[in-house]
This record gives sequence, structure tokens and C-alpha cells, in this order.
Amino acid sequence: MQNNPILDNQILAVISKEQYQALFANLENVSLISGQVIYKLHQKIDHVYFPLHSMISLVSVLKNKATTEIGLIGNEGFVGLPVFLGGNYATSDTIVQISDSAMRLEAKIFKEESHRAGKLQKILLLYTQARITQISQNAVCKCHHPINNQFACWLLYAHDCVNQDELPLTQQFIAQMLGVRRATVTLIAQKFQEKGIIRYARGNITILNRDLLESNACECYDFVKSEFSRLLNFT
Repeated sequence: MQNNPILDNQILAVISKEQYQALFANLENVSLISGQVIYKLHQKIDHVYFPLHSMISLVSVLKNKATTEIGLIGNEGFVGLPVFLGGNYATSDTIVQISDSAMRLEAKIFKEESHRAGKLQKILLLYTQARITQISQNAVCKCHHPINNQFACWLLYAHDCVNQDELPLTQQFIAQMLGVRRATVTLIAQKFQEKGIIRYARGNITILNRDLLESNACECYDFVKSEFSRLLNFT
């Protein structure tokens, strides 16, 4: 029996196909490439995306071109939340960070289906609460926790997004997402490698010991993960 890719996205996996025929009949499996810009700030959203094993960042870009990641989305969620909330326009740059695939749906169809009272709407409301929690906790983390703890948290989030140990990520990219200098990330990565937590080579970071990585993360990772699990019953 052929695997159903829809089941790889945790939101789609818990929605009744029978109840939402219009949604499932119009889903399209698309490939996403690292560096691909899905939306630019203030761009009208024509499609929403449900990642399967890709990783997508919501990135804030300042006038001086400094960047900071404000959200990280993998197969636990979807990209295009403003459509559900009624705003319809992107509130940040939305960029693919790890290539793979996603299920794509026209924003008009998604809006019609998600605004019907029922299980889909309930799941999306709970997902919105969980996403707000993640963004809020990220702000707290950046203000109060050491960068080595933030680095560990970020790698854990990335690991969860794609569900694989090898992450095709450069130190320069991670520095941009965390809003710090590359030299800072390089120093932390070296220390983590010496401890046997990760291996870094040629633009790839491999998670060697997840338990040790979790022990080096601050409380934010467990808090955000527990909220997603509590609200959406994701294990």
C-alpha cells in the first residue's frame, strides 16, 4: 500500500477527509527548494502550504538588512496563517530553509473551508494559539537566555521540523536566524562538537546526541513543545 503524504503533516493527518472533501481534493504536492521565498512582507497570500519534511522560516528584515527569525514551521503546522485570521497578506518574509515537499492549497479554498464551524476550524484556532506561544516565548528567550541555550533550542526545533538527524544548515544561516554574529555561532558549534552533541562539516550539522542537546537547551524548548502537545495532541 502506497504511503499517503498527507499523513506526514500533523494538521492534515487529524482532519477527516470525508468531512472536508473540498480541501483534500484540491491539495497539490509541491517541491520546495532551500532559499525559495514563498511570500515577501506585505505580499498577498495566494496559497497556503502544509510542510511534509521541509522547514520554513518566518523572517523579519530591518531597514539595515539585519534579519531575525520570528517563527519556524515544519510538519506540525502550516504556512499562511494570515489567511485564516482574515488579514490575507504576509506579515514577514517566508523562506524555505530545508528543501523537501509540502501540500499546497489555494488560499480561497482554504479560507472557505477553515471558516466553516467544525473540526478543521477548531484545530486551526488551537494551532494559532500554539504558534503565538512559540513566537512569544522566542522573544522572551532572546532577551533572557544565553546564546548557547538559544542555539540548542533552535537545533531542536529544526530537528523536529524535518525529523532527520542531518540538517543542511550553515553557521552563517543560523547566525542570521538567531540575530548574532557568525563568529559567535562558530564558537558555540565547536564546543558542542567537542562534547559529542553535534558534528559539523561542509554546511551540514548532524545531531549526534539529542539527549545532550536537550540538556543544553533552556526551558523554552520544553515549554513550547508541551504547549503544542497539549493543544493539538501531537506526540
